[in-house]
Amino acid sequence: MHSFSKEEAASRLGALPGWQIEAGELTRTFKFQDFVAALAFVNRVGERAEQAGHHPDIDIRYNQVRLGLVTHDAGGLTAKDFELAAVADKLV
Repeated sequence: MHSFSKEEAASRLGALPGWQIEAGELTRTFKFQDFVAALAFVNRVGERAEQAGHHPDIDIRYNQVRLGLVTHDAGGLTAKDFELAAVADKLV
């Protein structure tokens, strides 16, 4: 799988409101009612990530979850990152 150019990645970003590209990663912070809801979201994302064989960096801060996506073995952002981001949006 090839990584996208900056222009290709920016173009695909338009389909993912709330997401941004930071330091080469596709990122978004989700806010929940409480810690339990944040953990439940992480578990749902984790299940789907495992099925896809693509694992995000996850940072949990009480009721906030930050996801960071990048395809390390491709050296940048790929379709896998944008697909998992879209899945995460649906799991909220």
